[in-house]
Amino acid sequence: MEKKNISDPRISDTRVNQESSVKDGRTDNGSADQQFFTFAGPGEEMTLEVGSCLGPITIAYETWGHLNADKSNAVLVCHALSGDAHAAATQGGQKSRPGWWDFMVGPGKAIDTDRYFVVCSNVLGSCAGTTGPSSLNPATHRPYGSDFPMITITDMVRAQGRLMDHLGIDRLLSVVGGSVGGMQVLEWCARYPDRMVSAIALATTTRHSAQAIAFNEVARQAIMADANWNLGNYYSSDTPDMGLAVARMIGHITYLSDEAMGTKFGRRLQNPATLSLELGNDFQVESYLRHQGRKFVERFDANSFLYITKAADYFDLAREYGSGSLEQAVSRFKARFLVVSFTSDWLYPTYQSRELLKAMKQNRIDASFCEIKAKWGHDAFLLPGTGLDRLVAGFLGGVCHGR
Repeated sequence: MEKKNISDPRISDTRVNQESSVKDGRTDNGSADQQFFTFAGPGEEMTLEVGSCLGPITIAYETWGHLNADKSNAVLVCHALSGDAHAAATQGGQKSRPGWWDFMVGPGKAIDTDRYFVVCSNVLGSCAGTTGPSSLNPATHRPYGSDFPMITITDMVRAQGRLMDHLGIDRLLSVVGGSVGGMQVLEWCARYPDRMVSAIALATTTRHSAQAIAFNEVARQAIMADANWNLGNYYSSDTPDMGLAVARMIGHITYLSDEAMGTKFGRRLQNPATLSLELGNDFQVESYLRHQGRKFVERFDANSFLYITKAADYFDLAREYGSGSLEQAVSRFKARFLVVSFTSDWLYPTYQSRELLKAMKQNRIDASFCEIKAKWGHDAFLLPGTGLDRLVAGFLGGVCHGR
């Protein structure tokens, strides 16, 4: 099996893919291809929450739209566990590959790039251009592997804060994200309450339930049980693809609802004529999960999966900022807030969003809440047709009007 070069550990400063239709890294309507920002160089390493030092750190990011004169129209989009900086397609002379949030980000869309300057960065610890376990360790000139220090949601957000400094943005109009991206939104509200006007937290939680931690742990064990894992030091040999694929399959089960899986697959067979009566691939849902596992292995690093899921498990807003009290933790918030949950999300069910809303109301924070009826489970925030786009567009418009 061939070794995959997943990470692109750049240690130089910002790079822009110049195309004939692109001027200064930006197309006519303001969208830019992936760029890179490096900080925490020798002698200035970033001290992580666990106390380890890390540097240099490169952050991959993309932008859409134009920053206005007083730099007051910036919106930061935070991606979920396996996402990346490519939230939307680049609408230049050539249309790029689809983004993971194309229905939300773009000209005339909910996060309107004709109106807002939109930034999305790949999180610390990932493998899509940002420093993570597959990046080169400057001390050894080999990939970090298991030498990469443990990172937290706090560390991810502090790195995003450095990127905003680099872009000259003191205060964000809004920070938006779903799932693990929503955790980043909450961390932004607690850590940098004066650096944001509003926040939108979608399908997220202030801390993982025991069930969510359990699913993550089973997924991690699948990776670590792979014969190729080699304690995380596999970059010069075969990679733990089977373990990572199984981890993704477990994740996909939690992202969908029972109704969604029933609608999409039911008990339909690959070959309607007969059952194989073997340990094969009879049901369409089995084929779907295997396909998702194979696709994921092509684009993601097993160690990044381990580190980011662990960071999500560690996240606990009440413990970090309120000595166990969510009401006390939320008292730090200053942003105008929109919280959205989905009826069929059993990974982060609605009652968890209501707990957050209750804590904010007790602190008299300007917060709105909507539970959207959707059958697609946790992944509903990534899918069009739920009305989420109209909700976000209205909220952002209100923030601008009331500012």
